[in-house]
Amino acid sequence: MKVLKFGGTSVANAENIKKVKDIVQNAVKDQKIVVVVSALGGVTDLLIETAQLASQQDEKYTDLLQEIERRHLESIKDLIPVAQQSKVLSAVKREFNILETLLEGAFLIGEITPKLSDKIVSYGELLSSFIINEYFESEKLYSVFKDARTLIITNENFGKGIVDFSTTNQLCETYFGTVSFDVVVVPGFVASSREGNSTTLGRGGSDYTASIIAAAIEAEKLEIWTDVSGMYTANPKLVHQAVAINEISYEEAMELSHFGAKVLYPPTIQPVLAKGIPMHIKNTFNPEANGTLITKNSNGTKRAVRGISHIENIALLSLEGSGMVGIPGVSKKLFEVLSNGEVNVVLITQASSEHSICLGVSQDDIYKAETLINEAFAYEISLGKIKPLIVEKDLAIVALVGDNMKSHQGLSGRMFSSLGKNNVNIRAIAQGASERNISAVIELKDVKKALNTLHEKFFEDNIKQLNLFVMGVGNVGAKFLKQIEQQRKFLKEQMKLNVRVIALSNSRKMVFDQGGISLSKWQEQLQNGEQADIQTFVKKVNELNLRNSIFVDNTATELVSNTYGEYLRNSVSVVTCNKIASSSVYSNYLQLKDLSRKYNAPFLFETNVGAGLPIIDTLKNLIASGDKVTKIQAVLSGSLNFVFNNFDNTTNFENVVKQAQEEGYTEPDPKIDLSGIDVMRKILILARESGYKMELEDIENESFLPQECLDTDNVDDFYTSLVQNKKHFDSIFEKAASKNCRLKYVAQFENGKAKVGLQEIPEGHPFYNLEGKDNIVLFFTERYVEQPLLIKGAGAGADVTASGIFADIIRIGNF
Repeated sequence: MKVLKFGGTSVANAENIKKVKDIVQNAVKDQKIVVVVSALGGVTDLLIETAQLASQQDEKYTDLLQEIERRHLESIKDLIPVAQQSKVLSAVKREFNILETLLEGAFLIGEITPKLSDKIVSYGELLSSFIINEYFESEKLYSVFKDARTLIITNENFGKGIVDFSTTNQLCETYFGTVSFDVVVVPGFVASSREGNSTTLGRGGSDYTASIIAAAIEAEKLEIWTDVSGMYTANPKLVHQAVAINEISYEEAMELSHFGAKVLYPPTIQPVLAKGIPMHIKNTFNPEANGTLITKNSNGTKRAVRGISHIENIALLSLEGSGMVGIPGVSKKLFEVLSNGEVNVVLITQASSEHSICLGVSQDDIYKAETLINEAFAYEISLGKIKPLIVEKDLAIVALVGDNMKSHQGLSGRMFSSLGKNNVNIRAIAQGASERNISAVIELKDVKKALNTLHEKFFEDNIKQLNLFVMGVGNVGAKFLKQIEQQRKFLKEQMKLNVRVIALSNSRKMVFDQGGISLSKWQEQLQNGEQADIQTFVKKVNELNLRNSIFVDNTATELVSNTYGEYLRNSVSVVTCNKIASSSVYSNYLQLKDLSRKYNAPFLFETNVGAGLPIIDTLKNLIASGDKVTKIQAVLSGSLNFVFNNFDNTTNFENVVKQAQEEGYTEPDPKIDLSGIDVMRKILILARESGYKMELEDIENESFLPQECLDTDNVDDFYTSLVQNKKHFDSIFEKAASKNCRLKYVAQFENGKAKVGLQEIPEGHPFYNLEGKDNIVLFFTERYVEQPLLIKGAGAGADVTASGIFADIIRIGNF
């Protein structure tokens, strides 16, 4: 004989109940079966709400009662042939008349007792099982209804009755040992006391009913049919990569169910475990799926961690004080007072110094627990030996579960380091002696991030998901997105990095998609997005709180750079080609660096100097290895190098500048490049990264532009001024050519001072043959004294800048 239990979603309506019938019809071909059913989906909650309204003397309870009755009557009309409906409808209406009387009683006296509450909520399962059995009979199944209250006996702990297994087992053995029907339909959740009063087995108790019966009759198998295909490696609603677990041990399933895996009511496992009866969790809506088979340990040594689970709305209670050290009975007194107050403790941790005890309880029990403990230790608190109870709210517990965790070293370290890298703060830790469970208390807001981080670490072949929030999709941004699209497969297969773009924004529109924006259709999605707003963008990024979040700034806007601190404070890494933040006042630059370290969120700006060239990274490695920079000489503007490499006595200076702008080598406002401010920012960044404190105004700027050009207010006026000063630019070229020199805009840092300006470079100098848009940097250090460390290559252009941003993202991925 097999026992099949169907949950509320499986019997939510007539359409679903027909699926249940098909499953039962298929199962009964081989053997007799017991079918345990829950109330129609959502009815138990409605009954509880109806009872509460009645006890508050709110007449709206009658509307809910009518809604409950309507659902049951509609199910009968949809399931039972018209010729057979009359007797079923009459029987159900009689039961609703009794239910109405019970609720009227609660309404009249203005209260509801636990005893009456159990009587009322039991109607959900009693009605659904009666209707389903009548439907089975109408479909020619040899079926009979059996009231669980005549089989399962409990005490009178209404709301969660304690089962008298001795009596219950005897009643089940007697009945099922003699029944001749192929199918026996039993209501779940409900039972009766020895005194004959209706009781219930707790929310989720239908699973427990099925397990009790299965154990009593030593069934071949217990099948739990629900709306998911088994127990998952994590909650699939929060972790989309979660997968169903094919096989799991009783103990592992018990741990997962206790820690929030709602697919299974925790007490369900114990009865079948004692008898060694296999339990199979199956999907009513996908009966062909494997589901999860729960048996004795069949995991072997294949995988240490079998699942990740969590409990939300937890509070931590900390009892601390010097008066606890070495004093026997403190723990006993603490747990006894909570036990007497019916406060369930879900986590315990105690410092080895005995100075403190930390407990995790449901947030619903905070007030009661705090009152009880402070009263119990009032004398010790008054003497100052123990502090008043410390309460922390809005927490959650995440747990790794697995039978073989004890035989694998370093699991705790991997768990906590992966959470730490995502700045998930751990408030308390607990690990049982069996080492089947490692639990950590974290902030409630970090649950989704923590679960995804741990799932990625233990179940996804260590593939790290990077979630990008990109602002700026012009020349550089568009190239960057194209590069991600091209390399996505390579990154996943070869580097174990899964790069997703979650948000995009330009100056007009922004779009967010938690599932990842399609990089082949991003323009269309962005065009249909909402109105762009920098602060709204920041708020949404931080509210999503995704693991491995990276903000990518492809703009040159100060307003955007001013938001970096808000990202870093929320553990969102920042990658930028925008030079404004790193060249802003030194205190702001330093603060961003400090925030990056404090919140474990990289702040990378390799493309601030040299686009895709590894200039800053090389400099960092020199400093980290103990070297000291003494002098820097560099051509740092690809745009200016392009301009002066293409400007001669056959061209107009204005036209060369326009060409540089059109090819994407200059900023949108070319005056930023030609005025030297861009190069000043770059040498300032290199000086700061070398360990020197310096401000932008400390840099000497030997500008080659006439003051008239510098005083222009817009791009058009700037170009006009270039035309008007043609002779000035021609004379600069002619003067250098007469000396057989080439013009290069050079940045130099030495002895704590920096300057930038146009220089005449003679033949034979390292800068002389610098072509096109290339950059070159010479680092003179205590190790590189006579021959400097030289870095040379393309230092401007959308493609190379995008590749530099991409490289910074890969650095974070490998972090």
